[in-house]
Amino acid sequence: RARNADAGVGGSSASRKPSLVGLRRRARRDMGDQQVAPTRMAMQTYKSKKTAANKGFKLLKKKSDALKVRFRDMAKRIAELKANMAEESSEAFFSLTQAQYAAGNFKTAVLEGNCVASVRINTREDNVAGVRLPVFNIYNATEGGGGLENIGLGGGGRQVQQSREKFKEFMQKMVNLASMQTSFATLDEALKITNRRVNALENVTIPRIEDTLSYITRELDELEREEFTRLKKLQSKKEEAAKAEEEKEKAEAHAPPQNDQEQGNMLGEYEQDDDVVF
Repeated sequence: RARNADAGVGGSSASRKPSLVGLRRRARRDMGDQQVAPTRMAMQTYKSKKTAANKGFKLLKKKSDALKVRFRDMAKRIAELKANMAEESSEAFFSLTQAQYAAGNFKTAVLEGNCVASVRINTREDNVAGVRLPVFNIYNATEGGGGLENIGLGGGGRQVQQSREKFKEFMQKMVNLASMQTSFATLDEALKITNRRVNALENVTIPRIEDTLSYITRELDELEREEFTRLKKLQSKKEEAAKAEEEKEKAEAHAPPQNDQEQGNMLGEYEQDDDVVF
């Protein structure tokens, strides 16, 4: 209990301290960019930083807009494909059921044959505002070999061929959907990163640079006012000293000349008096 009480007391004091410490850290962080030497060179440096930040913000904003347009278009196309995918799937598997009913169960013949891929896919990249999106395409769709062409010769060949065509169309749409979903995920991540950078430039970087520039401007104005006040004070002191010197010279020029005898001994006449006896 004592340990828990001590821990509780420590926790309460610690919970009170971080509030003040957090405020101080936040204040230092907010003023961190302003702790720069208020000089003309620093002002020029931060002006160039502001110009570069504004240019980067405009470019990233244009990139974000282009990605948003492509993102909406891709989302619309994916929704349309998914809406039709259930119907395409049901038609393909229904045609397979019809083929099996007409030609019998040919699953064993397919598994025993020399299976050769009838659908091949290649990948390429589509560049959208500097973002590389993967795109899948079917570049080779041939008839299956290994004796699979003989399936349905005894009956049901037409249904087998229709089922094959249905599944080819279904495969093409599945590849398109997979390509769009992969590109959609990549585009979504790139859009989040771009929006994060745009918001950081707009709400953090550019305001800090502007605050730093305003701080440097205020300090330089204050230094200029101090220098002006100092020069004005020096000028006034020089004028006062010159005026005092001029008045002194005028006083000395108008003063009457003093006699050397009068200036000799002021008590000479009192030394000749007789002594006084009480």
